[in-house]
Amino acid sequence: MRKSSWWRFLVAVLVLVGAALLTLGSSPKLGLDLSGGTQITLEASSTDTVEANAENTGRAVEVLRGRVDALGVTEPTLVRSGENRILIELPGVEDPREAAEVIGRTARLTFHPVLGTDPSIVGNTGEEPEEGSQQPDTDKQGRFATTDEDGSPLVLGPAQLEGDDVSSATAGIQEQGVQWVVDVEFASKGQDAWASLTGDAACFQQGDPQRRIAIVLDSEVISSPQVQDSTCDVGQLGGRTQISGSFTESSAQNLALLIEGGALPLPVEIISQQVVGPTLGDEAIDASFQAGLIGLLLTGLFITFAYRLSGFLAVVALGCYALISYAVLVALGATLTLPGLAGFVLAIGMAIDANVLVFERAKEESSEENAPPAKAISTGFSKAWSAILDSNVTTLLAGGLLFFLATGPVRGFGVTLTIGVVASMFSAMVISRVLVEFAASRKAVRRRPALTGFAKTGKVHDVLLERNPDIMGRSRIWLATSAAVVVAALAGIGLNGLNLGVEFTGGRVLDFTPPEAADAGDVETVRADLDDAGFDDAVVQTSGDGDLVVKVGDVDNDQAQVIRDTVAAAVPGSDLESDSLIGPSLGDELRNKALIALGIALAAQMLYLALRFRWVFGASAAIAMLHDVSIVIGVFAWLGRPVDGVFLAAVLTVIGLSVNDTVVVFDRVREKWRGTREGATTFAESCNEAVLATVPRTINTGLGTMFILGALFVLGGDSLTDFALALLIGLLVGTYSSVFTATPLAVLMHRVWPVEPREPRSRRVERAPDDSGAVI
Repeated sequence: MRKSSWWRFLVAVLVLVGAALLTLGSSPKLGLDLSGGTQITLEASSTDTVEANAENTGRAVEVLRGRVDALGVTEPTLVRSGENRILIELPGVEDPREAAEVIGRTARLTFHPVLGTDPSIVGNTGEEPEEGSQQPDTDKQGRFATTDEDGSPLVLGPAQLEGDDVSSATAGIQEQGVQWVVDVEFASKGQDAWASLTGDAACFQQGDPQRRIAIVLDSEVISSPQVQDSTCDVGQLGGRTQISGSFTESSAQNLALLIEGGALPLPVEIISQQVVGPTLGDEAIDASFQAGLIGLLLTGLFITFAYRLSGFLAVVALGCYALISYAVLVALGATLTLPGLAGFVLAIGMAIDANVLVFERAKEESSEENAPPAKAISTGFSKAWSAILDSNVTTLLAGGLLFFLATGPVRGFGVTLTIGVVASMFSAMVISRVLVEFAASRKAVRRRPALTGFAKTGKVHDVLLERNPDIMGRSRIWLATSAAVVVAALAGIGLNGLNLGVEFTGGRVLDFTPPEAADAGDVETVRADLDDAGFDDAVVQTSGDGDLVVKVGDVDNDQAQVIRDTVAAAVPGSDLESDSLIGPSLGDELRNKALIALGIALAAQMLYLALRFRWVFGASAAIAMLHDVSIVIGVFAWLGRPVDGVFLAAVLTVIGLSVNDTVVVFDRVREKWRGTREGATTFAESCNEAVLATVPRTINTGLGTMFILGALFVLGGDSLTDFALALLIGLLVGTYSSVFTATPLAVLMHRVWPVEPREPRSRRVERAPDDSGAVI
């Protein structure tokens, strides 16, 4: 082997050893859609005095962290997302009511004097409180009527202390007793205010309501104890106090938690909430593993059959791809989600694409130039590099858009897709090359070149070149057919509309798994019982796995519990698999982000192709991508399948897959087209030759990827079936459009706006791996 081959071998060994060391004893962090638990997204709002910026939201995260830690949840996650959002993940929590109640209490913690129990003493402000306001409706003197923790009426005066005046609050058992109490310690700036507040209250007789002090959170009195052991006008000194009462251990700890953790700098609102049962995550992991294994096995058998020894070595490189991808995921500390698993599986097909490109170019080199195996494979890698680079960059663009614009598990798909693309390129261009070049240079292989799998071109390639059908001569027919298909697909949107998922519309979706697959009778029973329970707008459906799916509007956790109880009574033995809540404002935002992502994806792909090729290529590829996306969306409209965040990930991936095929054709056009020089073929002839030359690659890559997606479609369950279906449709449409839409468009546009090809760069002469280059 020559020096460059040795360097590739050394790099491959170092990377594989490093990957193996990283994976020993390590496991990736699983997202809640795989591990089970509750995810809550909060949105902070600005007040008159505090802006909802990154700094103040970060302070709110730390306050909430104390609340969550006090709940006893194992390994919770709290992170700021953007400027004013907070993502909270609570593994293992299947009933979010307690967590949401404690976390959701987000207004200022305040301490008030009790002025009495007669609400009539409160004057009328003459103003209606704003809808959704967390502030009480006070009169001109700052007084307001409310109820205490037992529901009895109280009239409170203006706040004398706030939450940031509290230093700590802990629950414990009273000294020399068995009663639970809450010990509160005030910060230095709050000690004088506490002494003044308790001193005023101590001037009233024991049992007088005005001897009480109200602790208020979210306009709700959480405690209103009587002041004990205090002197009138002096109050409690030292900055400490003890709240006693008929506390249990749980109630004392909750009160201490709310007092200490109640001082959020900003009001926050729950805008989304998702609950996933642990069994759903286990089933998803098993299904994805089986799909990946079967898909890899089928793809490996196909590639080995098509390319013999070289194909088998490419499959070995795919195994290395899996190791490297896993190691990178662990090293980055990225969270593995269900769509992320699908991203890894999908990247297998992309790794196969690179190998197929190389092997097909090696076939042509071996057939046309009668090159020995080692020389043919070396030239194949060299000539296929530009197409491999361009096709993978376009997929990376889609992965980047998913990471920056998507949320939750779909963002995880963007991460794993990006990791998978980079790892697949390394496995194909370095590991596979080392293995195949080493094998091709062996004497036994040189004597039997047919073993390599690229000694001669295939029958499909030879028949097409012999008959040389003029595909581009019928460009208008192909474009008219494409337009008709798009119109038919879009008619589905006009007639059926899009079945937008809860992510885009807002609302709540609860998925139940009954003991046996749900039937129409179960659906009607649940629908009738929910109607009797007051949920007359609930939509009850069955899913592909026989689950019961209930879709309702924006209901709170208590109402969701009523739905859970109703379904459990109607269909005994039903278990909650998942519960997703999306606020209407977030639904609108996610829908807008989806449209922005699609627009940016099309523009980015067009710009990249225009820079790498010519603007004619970029424009025709962008129109073809729009053609593919329109058909996928239209088919989903006709089928009534859900259009949600996972579907968005699929559509953006379809754009990447579509442009992959188009890039391969355009790369061959760039190689063959020589403009208006004497003796050069016309642009249309060059395009026709390029399409015919790349058909074997398109078929083999399409079949390899189809095995992967087919396994996901059959074994992925409800969570991945629609994802795989969208990609299967996109794969078929993209394969068609690269030949019959994008290329004919480029031909027609070139007739109207003719451009000249860029001067080809001088290509370094490739030597076989066993050729030192020495001459005499």
